[in-house]
Amino acid sequence: MGKFKKRVVVLAFILIASAAFLAYETFASDRDFFLPEPMGGVKVVIDPGHGGPDGGASSGDIIEGDINLAIAKELEKQLKKKGATVIMTRTKSGDALAEREPGKDFPSIRARKMADLKLREQIALDEEPDMFLSIHGNAVPEAKWRGAQVFYHQEGHPRSELLAKAVQGSIVENVKNTEREALAVRQVYLLKKVPTPAVLIETGFLSNPEERGLLTDKGYQKKMATAIADGVSDYLSQDVQ
Repeated sequence: MGKFKKRVVVLAFILIASAAFLAYETFASDRDFFLPEPMGGVKVVIDPGHGGPDGGASSGDIIEGDINLAIAKELEKQLKKKGATVIMTRTKSGDALAEREPGKDFPSIRARKMADLKLREQIALDEEPDMFLSIHGNAVPEAKWRGAQVFYHQEGHPRSELLAKAVQGSIVENVKNTEREALAVRQVYLLKKVPTPAVLIETGFLSNPEERGLLTDKGYQKKMATAIADGVSDYLSQDVQ
């Protein structure tokens, strides 16, 4: 091979190597480019509790429904980062009815609340998600109680207990606001009726002054949402092991 041809081959090799290096540098900053999304193919329904005329627990101008929505939106971001498809039962301050079926009239607040509950159930039925996460806050007459707790229904989906324990464990480890354990209940309608692993996450007590302050803090809301998302990841990893 002549000197000229050798130079051409060497130059071509250098150009190809440079192009490959530049491509690597472009995408290496985002390692997920090379890795499958950990929640790819997983669909999650997030249900921010209350909303609209049913604000839930309150303390002054602090309304549970607003805190539920803020944490739920942050949780939506965290799950989407992991590759999940996320459906929200509501995304605004109103209830699910106001957002999805506006204009309907009801004879009483009680009737509206029941219709709103049925709508949230129907969303879960129509979407056929891999799991259902309902976000709530807690409140009791005594101010001393605090800490997040995750609930599942005794007669609900058989894997709800595993999901509840995974999320509770992540909150205990990462938020460190509680030593509570996941608890089975019989009263929560949606946890029983939704035909998929379903849990209700009480993120803390609005009746506790210190915890109420935390629950209104954006940084703490993100910390709580991240812990919930990590708990979901832990639950899903049980199927892989």
